[in-house]
Amino acid sequence: MKVRRILESAGAASALLLLMSAPAAAQYPPNQSDPATGEKYNVEVAFGLWNPTPEIVFSSEQFGITGSEISLSNDLDVLQKTFRDFRLVLRPARKHKFRVEYIPIKYDIDSLLTRSVVFNGIVYSVGLPVQGEFKWDAWRFGYEYDFIYRDRGFLGVIAEAKYTHVSAELSAVGINEFSEAKAPIPAIGLVGRGYLMPNLAVTGEFTAFRLPDNEDRDYGGRYYDFDIYSTLNFSNNFGVTGGYRRLTLGYQAENDFGDFQMKGFYVMGVARF
Repeated sequence: MKVRRILESAGAASALLLLMSAPAAAQYPPNQSDPATGEKYNVEVAFGLWNPTPEIVFSSEQFGITGSEISLSNDLDVLQKTFRDFRLVLRPARKHKFRVEYIPIKYDIDSLLTRSVVFNGIVYSVGLPVQGEFKWDAWRFGYEYDFIYRDRGFLGVIAEAKYTHVSAELSAVGINEFSEAKAPIPAIGLVGRGYLMPNLAVTGEFTAFRLPDNEDRDYGGRYYDFDIYSTLNFSNNFGVTGGYRRLTLGYQAENDFGDFQMKGFYVMGVARF
């Protein structure tokens, strides 16, 4: 009899605990992820316009004759212009992203030389009218891993290859010279994002590579890329981005030389799927 009463009392107590715990469970549901607007996607496509300053200097040697350091803006009167910017992000998992970017940079040259310059071993005399073009196809292929990821921001590392193809052509009466340089450049860096509001994010990233100059070799180089921008997301699928970017490239290949610094503001439209 006592055993039966004990079992009945235990059953009643268990039922009472279940009844008391049910409202508590309803009041405090388990934590669930609630990503900010614009963070639910597998594919992100962006297209925009970038308006950088043309701080570009290059030099090309030939026939053992060292070339002049030619400035696009100071020697060839090239003006600032706007370029298209294409970006693609593939996101198979929350913390993993594969990134591609392409910026086709091209300046047309039509100027009257204010000083004599040497390009590809040929002298272009002062006062000579010159035409031509300067092209820089800037590709980026990268992988991003966000080692810290929260609903309102993340911090990650980037490993990428920047494929750079630079070419310059100068023509005058009876003269037509062409020079180019191309190479994949590895880079590593950091990226971080935080949300000021549920649909307004601020992102910053920096990647870099440097091959120190060395007397034992005839080449060297550096590549720095700093990008900070804000994104306003109208929904998970659409948004607009505005930012500032500074891109620095320097290379030394035997007696050929290049020093490019391009910086300016940009605006982009963003679509996600």
